[in-house]
Amino acid sequence: MMQHKYVKKFIEYMKKEWQLYLLVIPMLLWFLLWMYKPMGGLLIAFKNYEPSQGVMGSDFVGLYNFRQLIFSSLFANQFWSAFRNTFLISIYGLVFGFPVPIILAILFSEVTHEGYRKVAQTILYLPHFLSEVTITGLVLTLLYYGAEHTGILADIFYKMNWVDHGVKITETAKYFRPMYIITGLWKEAGYSSIVYFAAIMGISPVLYEALKVDGGNKMQEIRYITFPGMAPTLIIMLVLRIGNMLSIGYERIILLYNASTYATADVISTFVYRIGLEGNYKSMAGAADMFNAIIGFVLVIGANFISRRVSETSLW
Repeated sequence: MMQHKYVKKFIEYMKKEWQLYLLVIPMLLWFLLWMYKPMGGLLIAFKNYEPSQGVMGSDFVGLYNFRQLIFSSLFANQFWSAFRNTFLISIYGLVFGFPVPIILAILFSEVTHEGYRKVAQTILYLPHFLSEVTITGLVLTLLYYGAEHTGILADIFYKMNWVDHGVKITETAKYFRPMYIITGLWKEAGYSSIVYFAAIMGISPVLYEALKVDGGNKMQEIRYITFPGMAPTLIIMLVLRIGNMLSIGYERIILLYNASTYATADVISTFVYRIGLEGNYKSMAGAADMFNAIIGFVLVIGANFISRRVSETSLW
């Protein structure tokens, strides 16, 4: 009877707010078609996949692909090298990439002239709307070293003695990770600051006025009002960022790396691309991708658990 009561109330609410549910239908269809339906492809990781036989027709091999990936001499070294690079690049991206949009949002909120602020925001948002090909092309051009000409940034680095003259930055393994992180910051930091700027704008001005009356300075405003006011947004974004730590897209990596930088540039997504499409080990590629997804799932669950324990904010 209790269940029937709730079902009846739900049907009545749907009849009353049918317009809202109608608007939700396109989003639900998108999720079903592009997020849930492709999950059937996970079976590839547990099969000896043959394209001619399809996913369901291929032979089931259980955890064989995972054992080969982790322990075999053919794949293990490449896989663990790619996993290590993925983890290190993700850690660097979290340490250096997460605070920058927050700092930008705070700086934007301190600009009182609306015209200047809009211009600054537009300039910093713009790289987000450029393609990866355009951004990486600019980076490679700026860092290029050749007999006929040298990129502007490369020339500056040589003159400042930050890089030994003649060293090709784009073809040296130890410079790849900084190059990748800085490129990502240039492209996404400004756009990522939008959500933090919105959180700051949601803080009541009365709190700032009260602190000024008490003699508080600008740093105290940021410490005691801005950061506490942003805390729920910061925690949620941090949990999401941790959950996506190992989800490094292959596009920028492929556009920036070369044979000389494989040691530090090859990540799981490029490893999957290389063995799945170029090497025709599709089942092994599926296992590597699934292994990566499981680690990401564990990270987001753990981060959310810790967040719920130490604060009142969490995703669920």
